[in-house]
Amino acid sequence: MNFQTTLNQIKQFQTNSNKIKPLETNLKNLEMKKKIVIKIGSSTLTAGTNRISYGKIEDLARQITQLREKYQIIIVSSGAIATARQVIDIHQFKNIENKQALAAIGQPKLMRIYDEVFESFGLQVAQCLLTYHDFEKQATIENTKNTIHTLLQHEIIPIINENDTVSAEEIIFGDNDKLSAMVAKIIEADILFLASDIDGVFDKNPHLHTDAQLIKKVINLDEIKKFIEEKPSKLGTGGMTSKLKAAEICFENNVEMYIVNGNQNNFVENALLGNIPCTHFQKK
Repeated sequence: MNFQTTLNQIKQFQTNSNKIKPLETNLKNLEMKKKIVIKIGSSTLTAGTNRISYGKIEDLARQITQLREKYQIIIVSSGAIATARQVIDIHQFKNIENKQALAAIGQPKLMRIYDEVFESFGLQVAQCLLTYHDFEKQATIENTKNTIHTLLQHEIIPIINENDTVSAEEIIFGDNDKLSAMVAKIIEADILFLASDIDGVFDKNPHLHTDAQLIKKVINLDEIKKFIEEKPSKLGTGGMTSKLKAAEICFENNVEMYIVNGNQNNFVENALLGNIPCTHFQKK
């Protein structure tokens, strides 16, 4: 290695170093930012099709680049089984054990899509797989919280999913609705967004009743439970019941929550500004 090569390397290192904010500066900036957890359901990730939508993940990445100056963003993403169906006939897999195998097939492929798309927007991602056992002991809660906070300090987007290989609760019951609320709880998030294929809570199921009216604001969960009427989904497992369970966790921990139609572009900022129909949960 000659002197000129070494000199060029030093100059390149100095140039790159100038682009990196000191950790102390990042920590001060983080303290001023609110935390948003965005849960993306399978129905949103597929945009109503039978394949993962690169366009929807691009929309999510674009939103994060716009929001990250004011907010810390954490993603809770479903979609592993929906991703697996792109390479294997999932109709052959009926029972829970087979669906867990599908999740194992689809999870790395889903993360590869996130990594490729987000990197094109200058965003770095990290995978965090959790189970509900991780929320049962204080030690694992602290480890999870510390990992997420460390990723945020280094401006890396945590992408969280349930570890379906060893846990099947979300496959059966919730499509990550409850998981996202528990994540919001332990990291002391300010807002949880549940992005689904529906605008929010209605006084009737809008898929079944054309005269259903959107409930825009919820301050008392008991008043809306009577309106819940589920409609089976081919991909996602999370209906309105699981979303209300997530809302209960949020109410108990002073976290605002939105149910919003994730098929709309720029749904986070538009919901915050009141520009699109959605249901906003906020305890008095």
